[in-house]
Amino acid sequence: MDRRPGCLEGLLRLFLIRAAYDWLQERVGFGRGSCAGMGCGLILLFIMIVLVCGTCTGTDWLRLF
Repeated sequence: MDRRPGCLEGLLRLFLIRAAYDWLQERVGFGRGSCAGMGCGLILLFIMIVLVCGTCTGTDWLRLF
C-alpha cells in the first residue's frame, strides 16, 4: 500500500528539520565563526536541502529501488 504523508505530517517534518538545522548551526556550523564552522556549515546546509526537498516531493533518497 502506498502511504503518503498528509499536510500536517509534512509541516511537522519541516518544523523539526528547521529546529535541528538551527541547533546544529549554532553548535558546529556558521554560528561558530571559525574556519571549521564554514566547512561544517556548508555540509549541514547541503544535508538540510536534501531533507527539505525529500519532504516536499515525497522522495525517499535512501531507497535505491
